[in-house]
Amino acid sequence: MSRTGGAAVAVALAGLLVGCSSGEPAAAPELPERICWGGAFAGGDVSPFLPPGTRAEFSSQAGRAFALAKELDSAICTLYIDGKMKFQASATRWNFAESIDWTSRASAFPERIDVGDKGIMWKGGASSFFTCESAKNAKSPGRYIELRIFAEYAPDAFRLRAALPELMEKLMAFARSELQCPGG
Repeated sequence: MSRTGGAAVAVALAGLLVGCSSGEPAAAPELPERICWGGAFAGGDVSPFLPPGTRAEFSSQAGRAFALAKELDSAICTLYIDGKMKFQASATRWNFAESIDWTSRASAFPERIDVGDKGIMWKGGASSFFTCESAKNAKSPGRYIELRIFAEYAPDAFRLRAALPELMEKLMAFARSELQCPGG
């Protein structure tokens, strides 16, 4: 290695060491035992996918009842770390399965997951939907529940990708139970 190459490596290593000792938090803030709408997830299931920070706060909707009474009703649980959104789970009710559209995720190169009636995941998130009540015809709507999870700032994208189907399964089981859907 040349002298200039060795000097560049030494400067880079010194910069890394300064970043490590600058007092920045090394772990995500501790979460309550159960989070999102009173218990959709265990805090320990979500915390590995949060970046380091000092303070965790939930949106006001995260503590509301999980109720989707009519089309386009939604429930959203947003978790902020040091004031910035770092995790979000949501559910939206649709009257017809054909209304659920994920074309905006096409550029994220989604991969199918076997959760619900149909599911996809991409780097940092996943979507799925399940049928709570089938539509009888075009004039008699059903209840189709679309679920989404966003954790785009996870420190380990590979670990998140492996865990997304299970997190989505947990969200789906919670939604089925809360909405009193068959299988819930």
